[in-house]
Amino acid sequence: MVPQIIIEIVNEFKDLMPIKLILELFDIPRSTYYRWKNKIEVNEISYNERIVISKCKETNYEYGYRTIKGILKDEGNHLNKNTVQRIMQKFNLQCRVKPKKVKHVKGKESIVASNIIDRDFTANRPLEKLSTDITYLPWGEKTLYLSTIMDLYNGEIIAFSLDDTQDTNFVLDTLNQLPEIKHRCILHSDQGTVYTSKIYQETVYKKSITMSMSRKGTPADNAPIESFHSTLKSETFYRYPELKSSNEIISQTVINFIKHYNNTRVQAKLEFKSPVKYRESRILG
Repeated sequence: MVPQIIIEIVNEFKDLMPIKLILELFDIPRSTYYRWKNKIEVNEISYNERIVISKCKETNYEYGYRTIKGILKDEGNHLNKNTVQRIMQKFNLQCRVKPKKVKHVKGKESIVASNIIDRDFTANRPLEKLSTDITYLPWGEKTLYLSTIMDLYNGEIIAFSLDDTQDTNFVLDTLNQLPEIKHRCILHSDQGTVYTSKIYQETVYKKSITMSMSRKGTPADNAPIESFHSTLKSETFYRYPELKSSNEIISQTVINFIKHYNNTRVQAKLEFKSPVKYRESRILG
């Protein structure tokens, strides 16, 4: 895990949830976080790092290190290509545009979409930007998996599935719960094999949805739904350990929490309304 990313996540979400819970999401000890934070504050970003970061951002992260080096050279900044590559790797500035296709040994095609969302989690209307992910619930007779889809407009969980098997059919069940898509819609996920599978991608396309994916190993690119899963666990299973019992109790706890989260749990960023109340108030307003 890159220290800069963890510090950035904490800075972004510390007003919404305790730093301790954010760090638990990524299994980072508090002592490690503050050591990273103090070190970065002491060691300021160098001039070369600043100009490479600035140029990548200016070009919307469309280019690899060779092209960035060439652009900087034309502007009078003669940095070695290895220096540019090192800086881009350090700050996760690699090209985010070109989709990749990888053939697995078994012949199943894996399709990786570009990061269209690019951490812009704001939306102007329902079903404009969606986020999906899977989390583990390892406490019953067997491990359960929770697949959710969040509407980034108001943070509402608009589809979810619970099962003891994590496969493509599992996430397709969640996807197929979505209502009819009538306007441009983006669905963001990580690069898990269930999401990069050809059948999942084809189903997304048939629903007139555009796929977006996080950079590999970068959970901050899907922070809202990561935060939701952390909140679910911290406000149920971690607060009340007795709920970590049977699969039936775990499943019912999740169902009850999602209902509470959508309908009654208020959020400051939603004008102190629940996701459903916020959506309804904006529509009626």
